[in-house]
Amino acid sequence: MQLDLFMRNDCVKVHPFRTQLLKWVGNKQRFAHEIVSYFPIEFGTYFEPFLGSGAVLGTLAPKKAIGSDVFKPLLEVWQTLSRDPQALCEWYSERFEIYWSEEKPAGYERIKASFNSNPNAADLLFLCRSCYGGVIRFRKADGYMSTPCGVHSPINPDSFKKRVETWHRRMKGAIFFHDDFGPIMEQAKKGDIIYCDPPYTHSQSILYGSQSFDLARLLEKIDLCKSRGVRVALSIDGIKKSGNMICDIPLPDGLFEREIFVNCGRSMLRRFQMEGTTLETEEVKDRLLLTY
Repeated sequence: MQLDLFMRNDCVKVHPFRTQLLKWVGNKQRFAHEIVSYFPIEFGTYFEPFLGSGAVLGTLAPKKAIGSDVFKPLLEVWQTLSRDPQALCEWYSERFEIYWSEEKPAGYERIKASFNSNPNAADLLFLCRSCYGGVIRFRKADGYMSTPCGVHSPINPDSFKKRVETWHRRMKGAIFFHDDFGPIMEQAKKGDIIYCDPPYTHSQSILYGSQSFDLARLLEKIDLCKSRGVRVALSIDGIKKSGNMICDIPLPDGLFEREIFVNCGRSMLRRFQMEGTTLETEEVKDRLLLTY
């Protein structure tokens, strides 16, 4: 596998798009344009089967895309953005009022309790923007969201509405499905491209869906995609602690043609785990693996 040290001249060139709609652990918003720069200039449909915050899809803003995720409340946020963006604004505004109706963090805890009693997109939308570090953390035993209130104040409804309008325009070519990555990847055809950003095996066991994630199964699906002419880019555990630990993930020989390390900055998940400490030695580099 070839290690790429320099950017290619025939790469996709997009401007950085740093306006987050959702706060989400592992969010690629700040460096999504660098990931996109390794995509082929010409492709059919863009697929993102681990949608999360949608940072790469939003940055690429392709003419035709399919986004999916196994977490239903999250996926319903994206579906609502597509068909009824005003509803997102109303959801956020209603919960913003609840948030400030009592002394902090009582309003936040009311919204969190509502979500835990009935997981839904409207509560999740506000919680991810107001919880600590955007780290949506769940107990493995019962799925209870346990993340405390963030120290920051969530943006006001007017500012959030502007973000919704921007994201709605950028996502107009996408359709969204609540599904596992397998059936979604099977839809891709020769000339399409898939970007996979699955849960990271070394750091994200507390996050939604990661306890049951099977990396070996994903690699099998990637192999099948490659065999029929679908190009796949995979973000996976890379280097942590300023290079002191390399996350050694077993990969099949010959599956990936190139390997790039992308500097992600400091780990928000580690900051959460270490109670807000500024982590000078906790820089993360993602490994971007390409089948082409």
